[in-house]
Amino acid sequence: MITPILDRSDRRISGWLPYLLLTVAPLCWAGNIVLARGVIEIIPPVGFAFWRWAIAFLILLPFTWHHAKRDWQAAIKGWKILVLLSVVGISAFNTLLYTAVHTTTAINGALIQTSMPALIILISLIVYKERVTVLQFIGVILCIIGASLVVLHGQVDSLLNLSFTPGDILMLFAVFLYALYSALLPKRPKIHPMSFLTYTFGIGVLGLLPIYLWEVSHYGVFAFTPNVVISILYVALFPSIVAFFCWNRGIELIGANRGGLFINLIPVFASIMAIVWLGESLQAFHILGMFLICSGMFLFNR
Repeated sequence: MITPILDRSDRRISGWLPYLLLTVAPLCWAGNIVLARGVIEIIPPVGFAFWRWAIAFLILLPFTWHHAKRDWQAAIKGWKILVLLSVVGISAFNTLLYTAVHTTTAINGALIQTSMPALIILISLIVYKERVTVLQFIGVILCIIGASLVVLHGQVDSLLNLSFTPGDILMLFAVFLYALYSALLPKRPKIHPMSFLTYTFGIGVLGLLPIYLWEVSHYGVFAFTPNVVISILYVALFPSIVAFFCWNRGIELIGANRGGLFINLIPVFASIMAIVWLGESLQAFHILGMFLICSGMFLFNR
């Protein structure tokens, strides 16, 4: 009589596991964008991204070497998709995000990321030829309107005057790249999850190296003060290793379309952190934009 109960309990735990994993990732990423906004005066964007991934790779390697070595042939066979995922998801996305927060707020950056589920869906439609109902299409449109409202700062005439901040534009482009990364995850090589992290982190660092050397040649090396070291260690551990493992595994378990919905948790966590630690204020257009995006995602998942 005991064994069936334990089996049912295990099944309930495993059933909730993807949703737990996909909640941890946005929590870590919310901390990432708030911290990035807080250190713009002491860490340049490319250097921040480069050292984040370099240290994350070095932390991972001793623990994942045997997996990576075993999966070497499979990784070589799937090198094209590995390079593509590394460049868009590791090298480009976070560098653009760290650059964007120099000219936009942490709350704005987090809210713009809530357009990512709609973009994942649209890319999945193109790549996997999935069908969309009228209700789902309306949901996607609501997400786009909500994200646009945030970018326009609640002022529709900004569209006519093209008064976007550079940070808003960079965040939109960064979000598109990470949506592409998420939608293409099912095409990754069939290798161990830790091997995948190791390879993509390593390739991502190599992709950033030329840009980092250019930044150093123009602006010099930033000082590795205690605050800088702690900041880099945080983003190397939590938004990198923890979040990427949770996100990749969660997407693998329930798919990109359903998993992408959890990106909407980023502004919830980031708004609380930004208000508490950075003194930012929550505006009416933030709330309306978030409401439209969440409504759109609810309609899509109906």
